[in-house]
Amino acid sequence: MNIKSLLIGSAAALAAVSGAQAADAIVAAEPEPLEYVRVCDAFGTGFFYIPGTETCLKFGGYVRFQTDFQRGNGGPGTGTGNGGNSDWDSFTRAQFEVDTRTDTELGALRGFIGFRGNADQGSAGSSSVFVDQAFIELGGLKVGKFYNWWDDGLSGESDVLSSNALFNSARYTYDAGSFWAGVSVDELEGLNTQLIRLDNGVVTQELDNNVGISAGVGAKLGGATVALIGGYDIDQEEGAVRLIATADIGPGTLGLAGVYASGGNAYYARSEWAVAAEYAIKATDKLTITPGAQYFGSVADGVTSAGLPGTAINSSVRRGDDFSNRDAWQAGLTVDYKITQGLSAKVAVNYFDEDNRDDQVNGFVRLQRSF
Repeated sequence: MNIKSLLIGSAAALAAVSGAQAADAIVAAEPEPLEYVRVCDAFGTGFFYIPGTETCLKFGGYVRFQTDFQRGNGGPGTGTGNGGNSDWDSFTRAQFEVDTRTDTELGALRGFIGFRGNADQGSAGSSSVFVDQAFIELGGLKVGKFYNWWDDGLSGESDVLSSNALFNSARYTYDAGSFWAGVSVDELEGLNTQLIRLDNGVVTQELDNNVGISAGVGAKLGGATVALIGGYDIDQEEGAVRLIATADIGPGTLGLAGVYASGGNAYYARSEWAVAAEYAIKATDKLTITPGAQYFGSVADGVTSAGLPGTAINSSVRRGDDFSNRDAWQAGLTVDYKITQGLSAKVAVNYFDEDNRDDQVNGFVRLQRSF
């Protein structure tokens, strides 16, 4: 054994005896894994998972600029109503919606909030922000503030087929896809603050706080749909029933509707009966032209704040008096144009004529950015 080998062996033995060890290796800490937003396609486009949960979330809404116009007196109107004594009025609306959904053992659990703000007259005092809708939905059960079936109308802007359609309600709907049926209990509080009634020429008022019952059935077969709904106002002891049917025919969709009311009530108080028709023509992928008309049988008489007879067909206010013996009709044209993705325009023009009243031209021009 040479001297070099002897020295190396001696050093190794000395290290083993003294317990010398090599320095510990440096280990870099692993970064925390990032959790990216995941697309949730179980409930349609636009939903994504809230990080760390199995709840799907979607934001939506629109910004709308609209100018209403009206020439003449009376008429059901198509917009929000003209400001002051002017025959035109512009306003801006902002709508923001939050939609959450989760799959559970009892079905899809949904929570929805819709905020709305209307700005008019260009001042802060004329602006308002409020909860338009807010509800909880589980399976077929739905509770909260939301639009009733009476809000569903024809696609154009020439029909007036309801008086009030937004309530605090508890509703159950059975939906089989091509067939649905449901019943709703609706709180009628605050529709008008007070109910105005005309008894023997004397105006009386009572608090508006009661319950209504609405129900509906509907079906869809190919390009045709039909929906029959009814509502009963317990306070007024009056009710209304309405039928709407649509069918794809030729280049467009034909819509027909009829409504009858036993008397003025929360769901329909504009006339004793009415029939409406329209034909929505799909001229191009971006342009839809919809002519339509409606006939009102025995329009409603109203009471103004001064206690004088007026016409209630221009308002959604509940009335306690009887229908008149006057008839009316309205015809008009609605044009919808999709400018680009998320931006659309709508123009509606109607002519309204009521027996023994001045005729009227009304409508609006609207530009809307939806998201």
